[in-house]
Amino acid sequence: MDTPKSPQKPTHLLDDLESIRQLLGDDNLQPPLLTDTVVHEPVHDEQIPLLFDPINGQPEPEPAAKAEAKGPDALLHLDSELRAAAQLILQDVIDDFAPHIETEIKRRLDARMERLLSQYE
Repeated sequence: MDTPKSPQKPTHLLDDLESIRQLLGDDNLQPPLLTDTVVHEPVHDEQIPLLFDPINGQPEPEPAAKAEAKGPDALLHLDSELRAAAQLILQDVIDDFAPHIETEIKRRLDARMERLLSQYE
């Protein structure tokens, strides 16, 4: 059975930390205050691109505000196009899965009919 290690006294921990600090040569170093800010100087001139930055000279996408500026007619047109596209996608999915569903229904009905017929024989 595992026995838990006896907890070290806090004074031992402080002594260990103090000896590490002395080994590192940070005798006059003070911990930062919560109000201090850390200044990070970039290692490279390159920065990580943000999501809204253009990539490889591609033009920036138009903001949504421009679509709103075209007026409600344009938005209604986009709405109807999206609805039509959604209906086409749903119909494609139905067309793809309908044969599988029909086959499964027939299989289950045949099995059920066999069970019912075997009860009356």
